[in-house]
Amino acid sequence: MSGHSKWATTKRHKAAVDAKRGKLFSILSKELTIAARASGGDQEFNPRLRTIVQKAKAANMPADNVKKAIQKGTGEIPGIIIEELMYEGYAPCGVGVIVEVTTDNKNRTVSEVRSIFTKCGGNLASPGALAFNFQRMGQFIVPADNVTEDKLMDIAINAGAEDVKKEEDFFEILCPVSEYDKLSQALIEENIAVESSELAYIPNNYIQIPDVDIAKKIVKLLDKLDELEDVRMVFSNHDFPNEVSNQLED
Repeated sequence: MSGHSKWATTKRHKAAVDAKRGKLFSILSKELTIAARASGGDQEFNPRLRTIVQKAKAANMPADNVKKAIQKGTGEIPGIIIEELMYEGYAPCGVGVIVEVTTDNKNRTVSEVRSIFTKCGGNLASPGALAFNFQRMGQFIVPADNVTEDKLMDIAINAGAEDVKKEEDFFEILCPVSEYDKLSQALIEENIAVESSELAYIPNNYIQIPDVDIAKKIVKLLDKLDELEDVRMVFSNHDFPNEVSNQLED
């Protein structure tokens, strides 16, 4: 990443939108159900479920909601079938966009996603059209006031991280998907607060957008996708120079 974090800007905005709309619990509930369906409801033997439960606790999701979501996944109580899907598309100026969704109606969801791309000057691409431009990696964001860089570096590298980067007020840790659960557990054991953790799509390269009008169109498309109920995460390879970012914030 360059001097400013493209991911952090988008993710923090997304977190604020989720909180405002009450969408976060819905996303977590679906993820709990999917994780429990895949590998059972025992957190001790299901690292993915354990990680999501921790995220649900951090978000103050009611324990009863967590329990019911897990029981839907294990079949203890009836529930609808939730699918995890990924869509690929292009925003204005050829910016690549990956959209992760959890949905009980993929026909409805793809129609909504395609409509937003079209209305916002982009287009939905065929599967595999641009995913090769991204790497699937574990990504952790740790507030910089919680831990020293040396300590975090030592813990993260020993737990399988590939890189630890210091941004303005936080650290970004990247790791292979295979090391995600191990690193997550290591941070918990060391009582290191994590602002967010995801299996993310990290761009291999970024497209710089020096024009603020085009930047606004890209942000509009990403925001509209984020607003969809079924959308879990949106990743893109745009890079706004500082002067463009400043104008967008004004």
